[in-house]
Amino acid sequence: MFIAIEGVIGVGKTSLARLLQPSLNANLLLEVFEENPFLSNFYQDRKRYAFQTQMFFLLSRYHQQRRGVPGLLASDRPLISDYTFDKDALFAKINLSGDELEMYYVVHKALAEKIPVPDLTIYLSASIDIVMQRIAMRDRSYERAIERDYIETLIDAYDSRFLNINDEREVLVLDTNELDFVHQPQDLQWVDNRIRQALQLPPFQPGLPLK
Repeated sequence: MFIAIEGVIGVGKTSLARLLQPSLNANLLLEVFEENPFLSNFYQDRKRYAFQTQMFFLLSRYHQQRRGVPGLLASDRPLISDYTFDKDALFAKINLSGDELEMYYVVHKALAEKIPVPDLTIYLSASIDIVMQRIAMRDRSYERAIERDYIETLIDAYDSRFLNINDEREVLVLDTNELDFVHQPQDLQWVDNRIRQALQLPPFQPGLPLK
């Protein structure tokens, strides 16, 4: 069973993946973004460093998922990832244009055919104010230059992608504006139960209402 968690920068994907691991007895596949040597410069000058940043992420995510996912799925434990391979194209559409974007799409299409698709994607949505607060609270040095307008653009792109799924992929949308699954055990339990409901994975409360 392959579960992926998606959402904009700072929404809590990695935190939720780690918190769900014990309950689901799952393996973890976490995105390695700190190794991108262009990321800090990208937030300072997006236009200049967009292509290098995007191609590095594309190849890094491909190698991680191509090498890691099949082996982890072969075990008898679920797999939780804090990103999907699809997210890369979402960022590329925002950050690239012209010939660079066309070249990116050619490479992405060829690589995506070899990547397993999650059985369930959990989309964590949040308002711009909540996201900016969470980014500020974690205070990563290379994120201090992120502009509010850029995050708003990302939120719109994520919403367009994950709130309007028209393929066969199952998406569980969770509004996290009033959820604090990091500090409130009852919120984490609620999220855990919603996931079990979506996957028909016992034990869960079938009558639990949406929050």
